[in-house]
Amino acid sequence: MGQVITLFSPKGGVGRTFLTTNLAVSISGQLAGKKILLIDMDFDLPGDMSKLLNFHPTKAIVDIITLWEKNNYSPVLIKDYIHNFSDTLDFLPVILKVSERTILKGEFLQKIIEDLKTDYEFIIIDAGRNFSKLLISIFEYTNLILLVVNPDLLSVHKIKETVEKLQYFSFPLRMIKLILNRSESLGGVTWQEVKLAIPAEIVAHIPSQGKIVCSSLNRQIPLVFENPRCQISIFLNKLAQLLISNPSYFTPLHDLEGKICLPISENYIDEEDSLLIDDLNTSELRHVDKNEELKNALKKRVHKRLIREVDLRRLDIVASSDEQLKKLHTKTKIAINNALADETGSLIGTREKRENLIKEILDEAFGLGPLEDLLNNDDITDIMVNNKDCIYAEINGQLQLTAKSFSTNEQVRQVIERIIAPLGRRIDESNPMVDARLADGSRINAIIPPLSLTGPTLTIRKFGKTRLITEDLLKFNALNLTMSEFLKACVLTRKNIIVSGGTGSGKTTVLNILSEYISSGERLVTIEDAAELKLKHEHCVRLESRPSNIEGKGLITVRDLFKNSLRMRPDRIIIGECRGPETLDMLQAMNTGHNGSMTTIHANSTHDVLSRLDSLILMSGIEIPLRAIREMIASAIDLIVHTVRLSDGSRKITQITEITGMTDEIHIGMKDIYKFNQTGLDENKKVLGYFTATEAIPSFFDTMKQQGVAFTKDIFTKSDE
Repeated sequence: MGQVITLFSPKGGVGRTFLTTNLAVSISGQLAGKKILLIDMDFDLPGDMSKLLNFHPTKAIVDIITLWEKNNYSPVLIKDYIHNFSDTLDFLPVILKVSERTILKGEFLQKIIEDLKTDYEFIIIDAGRNFSKLLISIFEYTNLILLVVNPDLLSVHKIKETVEKLQYFSFPLRMIKLILNRSESLGGVTWQEVKLAIPAEIVAHIPSQGKIVCSSLNRQIPLVFENPRCQISIFLNKLAQLLISNPSYFTPLHDLEGKICLPISENYIDEEDSLLIDDLNTSELRHVDKNEELKNALKKRVHKRLIREVDLRRLDIVASSDEQLKKLHTKTKIAINNALADETGSLIGTREKRENLIKEILDEAFGLGPLEDLLNNDDITDIMVNNKDCIYAEINGQLQLTAKSFSTNEQVRQVIERIIAPLGRRIDESNPMVDARLADGSRINAIIPPLSLTGPTLTIRKFGKTRLITEDLLKFNALNLTMSEFLKACVLTRKNIIVSGGTGSGKTTVLNILSEYISSGERLVTIEDAAELKLKHEHCVRLESRPSNIEGKGLITVRDLFKNSLRMRPDRIIIGECRGPETLDMLQAMNTGHNGSMTTIHANSTHDVLSRLDSLILMSGIEIPLRAIREMIASAIDLIVHTVRLSDGSRKITQITEITGMTDEIHIGMKDIYKFNQTGLDENKKVLGYFTATEAIPSFFDTMKQQGVAFTKDIFTKSDE
């Protein structure tokens, strides 16, 4: 399999085509009996190379692209477009006119190179000066990139940018070398300055001999043929010999299947990974695709290099500005790219595979590792890390085991600490549980050993990037139009509402939507243990509880915030979730002038809400008779809205229930106003059913009409769908 050398320079007039042609001629002259191919891929100035070789081609390889597109292409066809310069050197033009470059495709060029590599010892390409997708496609099948630079500031600057671009596009520094042309130009930049400016190795210093070069160009004879004793020819011959005799200059490419190949050697494997290679020969290649452990070993080695080269431990990623983070991200990506090539000694897989591997390492360095893709997937609402190898996600309402995994349990621990550190929270053996939230509002819970026997465990409740509105719930068939109009009327007339349901049933979403109907002239105070509510209300104060610090001080509970909120002149109080002693305070506030307040609670049905409230009030530590508790509940709460996540993953409001008051000394009256009747499942296991009113008229219906709500009792008519 031949080696591919591509010469490129983003600046014209640097002698790239001249050097490419003469280097190919020089290599062919030193490899007796072996074939060399020179390809003209300068899409801006096609034909210049043909003139240097005194060829006058009438057709080019672009002529068979239509056959390739129709799957009628054969490698045999290429021979008709190849010109013989000598017994050992062939020439192939890709296009003859600039307009033809628009029909070229990267996959076509890659196929041409791949087919030709089996017939030639070296393929040498002049890639022109246009950094484009086509150029990237060529570099994908290149073993060595030679950048031609002149000793002037503009050329040096453009080459420096090119090196940075190539590394950013996952081409490692080890496969990029420099040719310094006209190196002895008077008044130019010295080669030492070029070396300082550009990190790539200079493999040749070509002197400036203008008259000799012009003579060669005019006579259309390569200089190494016409004047082999001149300084330029001598240095080009030395470069040719260097490339022929040093296979280490060429970066091996992926195999034909595009799999990631890693050399198994003592230098590559850490002691902790040595068990993986007990039965393998040290020169053997193993596919990372088939061995996740080996891939993780590579990632760990690269991460260690990042700590040394980029000093990740000292970076305050949270405090950095967006611009600083972008620069740091680019710098780290380049460092990872180079480290991968150095660690493996080859160009790993296709560029897509390299990009994916680099992204994984970047996510581990800057983000949440394998969770980043899950967090960016809008179809995922919950992420559950049971241990490093077991990550579940709720996708469109269904729990699924993902293909994601962490390298180690320590990496899971690092991700947890990365989330909670900016919030001033900690997790360790003395404090092994923590609640927190991400920057986008997503809620997390983490628990570590010794409490978690499976390793560090992380649960993330995601919140959508876009805030849902009533129309979205109607579109999702979570309720019907009549129910939404009734709920709107209840909010406008300041009814106290509890949204109940199980975990992940959509309680917070419903509470967000109910808040849309609150008048803009009212002052809201929201109180949450972990901020989840996303209210659009302008006059809103958001409060969040705080855990104790390392010394066990500074604890501020939801109940503390609630007591403080009463001094903040709220019209309505919204508690994200009642799950403790604050329930008693909430009910008292609802009974003493804060009508229209709302909260959520965990319960299996609207009837279970009552027993749940009893339990939470008793947790307050105040001895209250059950009868007094029930009377407080009956007078404080007007409506319970119950949400359910059904078997197919869909979420619906299955009950809207009115609290009608005490029926006797300890029992509270309740009646369903609306409910969802499930009728079965379809062939795809989707829940079938319909929403219906129960024909029960709310006791506050007349009061609502007096307050200006315009609807009739017809909306409570029972449906038989």
